[in-house]
Amino acid sequence: MYAIIKHSGKQYKVSEGDYLNLDRFEAEKKDTIEVTDVLAVNDGSLKVGAPFVEGAKVVLEVINLGKDKKVVIYKKRRRKDSKLKRGFRRQFTRVKVTSIKA
Repeated sequence: MYAIIKHSGKQYKVSEGDYLNLDRFEAEKKDTIEVTDVLAVNDGSLKVGAPFVEGAKVVLEVINLGKDKKVVIYKKRRRKDSKLKRGFRRQFTRVKVTSIKA
């Protein structure tokens, strides 16, 4: 059984027991979050919403908050003696999918 959910403008395919790194949102450790923006559910037969499946929800448990590895952005313009190096570390909330209800 799997579901496709929408969270903060992105879509994720999740199954029970999966771990996800979602964009940082306000939550504490051990909190439970219910996502009702479920685009599709497959429990033997595929149910597709228009845009969301009615009555379906995915329950997530917050594991911890953290930062990803650094992403380096390097721009160079040839023959111009111009270069730019920047980087950032994406902040995330790590969650575990505890249940899918359709």
